[in-house]
Amino acid sequence: MEEKTYKIMSGSGATSIAVGVVTLVTGLVCGILMIVSGAKLLLGKSKILF
Repeated sequence: MEEKTYKIMSGSGATSIAVGVVTLVTGLVCGILMIVSGAKLLLGKSKILF
């Protein structure tokens, strides 16, 4: 019984680490894309005519 519990806990820990890494990478990519798109908007600001 203890062995089954140990296997479940280790699998759960590995899954949590994997989900954490994926979340971290997704957050970094979204942040970088937001910075790049904001910079493009600021650079193109002078081309807008009202």
